[in-house]
Amino acid sequence: MTRKGAAKKILILTPQFPYPPHQGTTIRNYNLIAGLAQANEIHLLSFGDPAQIDNTPLPGLCQSVQVVEPPQRSMRQRLAGLFFSRLPDMAQRLPSPTFEETLRGTLVREAPDVVEVEGIELAQYLLQVAGSRTGPGRPLLVFDDHNAEYVLQQRAFETDARNPRRWIAAAYSFVQWQRLRAYERRTCRAADRVVAVSEADAEALRRLVPGLVAIVVPNGVDMAFYAEAGPALDIAHAPVEGDLVFTAKMDFRPNVDAVLWFAREVLPLVRRAAPGTRFWIVGKDPHPRLAPLRDDPAVEITGWVADQRPYIAAAGVYVIPLRIGGGTRLKVLEAMAMGKPIVSTTLGCEGFDVVPGRELLVADTPAEFAEATLRLLADPALRQRLGEAGRAFAAAGYEWRMIVPRLEAVYKMGSG
Repeated sequence: MTRKGAAKKILILTPQFPYPPHQGTTIRNYNLIAGLAQANEIHLLSFGDPAQIDNTPLPGLCQSVQVVEPPQRSMRQRLAGLFFSRLPDMAQRLPSPTFEETLRGTLVREAPDVVEVEGIELAQYLLQVAGSRTGPGRPLLVFDDHNAEYVLQQRAFETDARNPRRWIAAAYSFVQWQRLRAYERRTCRAADRVVAVSEADAEALRRLVPGLVAIVVPNGVDMAFYAEAGPALDIAHAPVEGDLVFTAKMDFRPNVDAVLWFAREVLPLVRRAAPGTRFWIVGKDPHPRLAPLRDDPAVEITGWVADQRPYIAAAGVYVIPLRIGGGTRLKVLEAMAMGKPIVSTTLGCEGFDVVPGRELLVADTPAEFAEATLRLLADPALRQRLGEAGRAFAAAGYEWRMIVPRLEAVYKMGSG
């Protein structure tokens, strides 16, 4: 749709089609697009299934929507990339001559004011744009780094290195950590503006590139959507007030590590004092490493569900047992928006200016995590107090309508 008098013409590149917004990357990308479209002319170029475009809000939000099918990588190609390339795996996932040519044509046809690249998987296209720009009319090039990726791999290495059974995974993470340091540094230097989702991530990128101007544009939440519990669960048995819940995409390595650690190290301690407690793992694509948990009657693995809100609403406590990761967790904001009391590791709530004991409880050892969880299960008044404080925290600074102007301010800073 044509928007007369639009503030900026913005070309946004996304690694996945940003609808439906059901996981971290798509949630952020869709809500930024929806917000920016209110006062700007948006052009979207994305990987995904071209058939997805129909019956979504995106054609109504964007002047143009172009979707390119992602390349398929065989295991042989992945191994070749690991052993015979100096690039990190994330740089080798989405090479596409079609996407490259479509991008080139769109730049010529639309002459955007801003090109915004969402995530390091698309950094090769950021470098393409950086290498092709000439003259004073060149677009402002913005890199939205959803995680400080080198930090994520560093933490994965440090976690897995402590477990001899995970030393192969640790070796992989060490290699990726070193490659990402160089690649993420190169990407940040090529961009005019670098956006991070938290001050912790921004500082990590500044350590990587001294003098870098990294601007924080945090993740947000749709408070109105999460104010509702969603439809009633039509299943044989559902979470109850004495249960615990974790929601996430369950083939993502930090999430797999989190639920395995919780189920093996924390949950037995919780059930020793509260034998009826069950742990609900809600999210699509459960990794094969989770298969042994299916034999545990205290663990429920749902796989994909149409709406995660009923599971969050029904359980007594939301747990975030993350030991690996970067950025900020949208799940923190979603649980807070639903008024759900949270127990998190320090890493799980990193990037949010929360006060332990006021908006949520923080624990990092199995014993501490179990103790905090049991404390909440036994104290309805504490659950209510933390839930209300968490909801107020999310509403005060993290609604998407508050986040989008911070990104628009990045564009107005100019290209330096």
